[in-house]
Amino acid sequence: MEEVKESSHRVTAIEETLSKSNIGLWNIGSEINIERCMVMNGRLDGHLVQGHVDTTATCIDKRDLSGSWEFRFQFPPEFAHLLIEKGSVAINGISLTVFNLGRNEFSAAIIPYTYKHTNIKNVEAHGIVNIEFDLIGKYLARFREVMV
Repeated sequence: MEEVKESSHRVTAIEETLSKSNIGLWNIGSEINIERCMVMNGRLDGHLVQGHVDTTATCIDKRDLSGSWEFRFQFPPEFAHLLIEKGSVAINGISLTVFNLGRNEFSAAIIPYTYKHTNIKNVEAHGIVNIEFDLIGKYLARFREVMV
């Protein structure tokens, strides 16, 4: 972050960010999720997220379930080994639980509070979201890759 003013933030996006995230789709006024870093001296809620986007995914379905929402996402198959059923994933920085996992698709349920207070409410079918896979899962996958 280079500059913070009342209701705006100015950042520099490097090539790595541009190639792996949906930042190129943002416009002036786009709603994004920004959270302060967690201090590691309290209760851990959710999963460990660094804020580093691994790839993007496409929303292929959004269903209003009268009080909650279910989203279905499709992601590049080369990342399939980083997701497990009932595991964690961050979508646009929101820590969520994976269910109905397929080869390169998964669903995530959104409760009303999360829907109201994040930009997930703006995601529609065919929308592109940022995905960050679970940190521990990434380290385990890398360890397995290097040790085998």
